Amino acid sequence: MKSISELDPAGKRVFVRVDFNVPIDDGGNITDDTRIRAHLPTIRYVIERKGKAILASHLGRPKGKRAEKYSLKPAASRLSQLLNRDVAFVDDCIGPDAEKAAAAMKEGDVLLLENLRFHAEEEKNDKGFAQSLAKLADIYVDDAFAVAHRAHASNAGITAFVKTCAVGLLLESELDYLKKATETPIRPLVAIIGGAKVSDKIAVLERLVEKVDKLVIGGGMAFTFLKALGNEVGKSLCETDMLDTALVILDKAKKQGVSLYLPVDCVVAQGASADAVVKYVPVQEIPKEWMALDIGPASTTLFNEAVSDAKTIVWNGPMGMFELDPFSRGTYGLVASVASAHALTIVGGGDTDTAVHRAGEAHRISYISTGGGAFLEVLEGKTMPAVEALEACGG
Repeated sequence: MKSISELDPAGKRVFVRVDFNVPIDDGGNITDDTRIRAHLPTIRYVIERKGKAILASHLGRPKGKRAEKYSLKPAASRLSQLLNRDVAFVDDCIGPDAEKAAAAMKEGDVLLLENLRFHAEEEKNDKGFAQSLAKLADIYVDDAFAVAHRAHASNAGITAFVKTCAVGLLLESELDYLKKATETPIRPLVAIIGGAKVSDKIAVLERLVEKVDKLVIGGGMAFTFLKALGNEVGKSLCETDMLDTALVILDKAKKQGVSLYLPVDCVVAQGASADAVVKYVPVQEIPKEWMALDIGPASTTLFNEAVSDAKTIVWNGPMGMFELDPFSRGTYGLVASVASAHALTIVGGGDTDTAVHRAGEAHRISYISTGGGAFLEVLEGKTMPAVEALEACGG
């Protein structure tokens, strides 16, 4: 792939696929602009070299229909503040209005198009829609890692209709860090996988068992493994149809010589609420009418020891329901340990990202990925359709 850093965008219309899929409250206010900020280096590269930056993104899941709550207008306003310059906005991403707005741009201008997913053709990777987007571009740049695992018109189809394609600085950085972790890691390599369901991450776990030196499993998914080992898990989240799969992964880890860590104690309550009465119990003593919602202090110590000598750490998924204070200690304790490790630390997934920021430790993490699903698919070893499209485009 060619990098945007190899191109001279002066005087050119540079169509940049960004990911401005940010949370917006009922008042139209962006509550977290992390994803917008992540694209600033690429946008600045274009406009500081007298290019014309045309930005395209999706927001939410409008399912191919125009809906005001999914409009990217708030993103245009926030980007204008971050860049300290006007950002033009057009209320469609294809058609006469978009083409007219793109044609009127001057060197250094920034234009944000309306939500790509207001058109059902975007997610269908429709050829005609991709051609319509390509009409706006002299150069195509993909900078959206979070959707790189999807073959959509704006990140796959469009590359067939633009002569010059390149990878943006954010996407380039994401791929570089994940390559370091998955292809050429400095060892010991430790993977921490949490979150709710084994079924969501089964392929990741099967792949990681073949690659890592240590595998830490926490969060709701840990209780499927504990149940498979014969423990009573009460009303804790447990996928009974995944018990055999959990045993296969445990057996595979043993055969591969991988140290696999599961919780040894947990925080239990009769319901998930901020004012819940909680108990700290060994995993063998979870009451039948209670549910485990976080790892306990002994598990936190165990997991901290697991990462203490790591040289590379990859983490996806929290250790418990950290959004509620009684069940936040395990996740935040592990954040502190990962942040303190003398290692390359890579964190991915929205919940884990949020936990790191809430703990005030983001500045001590080597890399925080903007992708959730894309991050997992890289860990699985899957090819990314958007990356393949860039490679095929070449020049």
